[in-house]
Amino acid sequence: MVKNIKIFFGFFLTIMFFRYVPHLPNFTPVLAMTFYGTLIFGRSSLTYIVLAYAVSDLFIGFHNQLIWTWGSLFLIGFIGPYFKTLFGRFTGVFFSSVIFFMLTNLGVFLSGYYGFGFESLFLCYTLAIPFFTNTLLSTMIFTILIEFLIFSKFFNFIPLIKNKTN
Repeated sequence: MVKNIKIFFGFFLTIMFFRYVPHLPNFTPVLAMTFYGTLIFGRSSLTYIVLAYAVSDLFIGFHNQLIWTWGSLFLIGFIGPYFKTLFGRFTGVFFSSVIFFMLTNLGVFLSGYYGFGFESLFLCYTLAIPFFTNTLLSTMIFTILIEFLIFSKFFNFIPLIKNKTN
């Protein structure tokens, strides 16, 4: 129980920090943290991770796309533990960015903001490409940072985690 509370507060503080600090649109460690959170701590931490996002949204403000955002985060966290090798983790993080892009923009399309129809769907995804670029770039940068700090054999700051995931 104490471990779960620590996990929640650790994720909560990190998420709150990066969601409140000024940043480029979609340039945050959100996806990397979600992916690695369940890889490191197990799927039982997924509830705490999504709850941390929910609490931060309480302060930022709720919007009509939360089901798509939180749903994509839940899916990303769920698939995280399947990717154990270095290549697998980078592949999983790449697909996490794609999942987030596809699901959240599907939600935008279904909200009717661009209208309905094939042209509207195409427009919705086309206009979101710069956001996807930022998402993919930031997720890869934070993935490299996590890999360097946790999984590197030269700079293994958290050896228990490395032993757990290998």
